[in-house]
Amino acid sequence: MLRYTLMRLGIFVGCLVVVWGLVYSGVAPRGLGDSNGMWIVLLSLLISAPISFVVLRKERDRASIQVAERVDRMKSNLDANRNQEDGADDAARAQGDQAPQAS
Repeated sequence: MLRYTLMRLGIFVGCLVVVWGLVYSGVAPRGLGDSNGMWIVLLSLLISAPISFVVLRKERDRASIQVAERVDRMKSNLDANRNQEDGADDAARAQGDQAPQAS
């Protein structure tokens, strides 16, 4: 997941540099007033999102498989713990039912 995140960040930074160059060379429009920095960041996000979606498809699939495996492992561990607790509870109740009752 860290690798995917770093790759996505790299694509964003690359787009940021390209958009910054285009805005300051006059090819792309500038933002209004003091909003030029925000304009560059938003335009970079808008451009980098579909690029990341297409270019990082295999990496995203690999990361999602790893996350799904971890979730499945955690679920099985929780089920095992729950079954262990149920077994201990059933054993304690069985011992309580077999205890001689005082009259």
